[in-house]
Amino acid sequence: MSARIDVQDVSISFGGLKAVQHCTLSVAAGSITGLIGPNGAGKTTLFNMVAGALKPTGGTILMDGEDITGVPSDKLYAKGLLRTFQIAHEFGHMTALENLMMAAPEQQGENLFNAWFRPGAVREQEQKVRDRALEVIEFLKLDHVRNELAGNLSGGQKKLLELGRTMMAEARVVLLDEIAAGVNRTLLQDLLADIEYLNRDKGYTFFVIEHDMDLIARLCDPVIVMAEGSVMTQGAIADIRNDPAVVEAYFGAETV
Repeated sequence: MSARIDVQDVSISFGGLKAVQHCTLSVAAGSITGLIGPNGAGKTTLFNMVAGALKPTGGTILMDGEDITGVPSDKLYAKGLLRTFQIAHEFGHMTALENLMMAAPEQQGENLFNAWFRPGAVREQEQKVRDRALEVIEFLKLDHVRNELAGNLSGGQKKLLELGRTMMAEARVVLLDEIAAGVNRTLLQDLLADIEYLNRDKGYTFFVIEHDMDLIARLCDPVIVMAEGSVMTQGAIADIRNDPAVVEAYFGAETV
């Protein structure tokens, strides 16, 4: 199920600003790879290119050897490449359970022909999707809020819900952007345990942007460091923390 991501000599500029410059890195299939660096290093811009939200001005992005450079996010979703956000993007007017059901791919009811002429097949699939969503919401320990509007959930519950949507889509690669932001410590432990389970038992590949070094140390190997739009170095977190160049560029930064 898991997939590999290769970023080859990728660049993008916004006007005169070179946000990412000749960036080359790999995310091994089945890994939890961390991406760190000071603000303005280009991490989120790189994520946006891998996720299909931005098209590079140069270079190539591959998923298991397939060129996905500039492929839109909805097409990548169908291939199993998903992205979560620092601020969760839930459907606030729908319940938590409905949010999960919306994430299931290739639903027959979305096709007008099926809705009109194959209503039995549509109902059967909808029941299967609902059953799967109930399994996921129980796994996430969110069963008690399954009928609550997603917009009313706490920050941590919304992050768990986003992770649940990747489970509904049977993701192969998940880009996690600032998963700890806005999450209380108790729910964060649940979130991290779920990520570890999905990686270990389900084979998900995770690519993680995070500023919490303890979280990075727990989850990620290897860790890639970006600075000024390019990869500075990569390796185990213990080596990264002791690298003088990284300490100066990242840990010595006023804000991270």
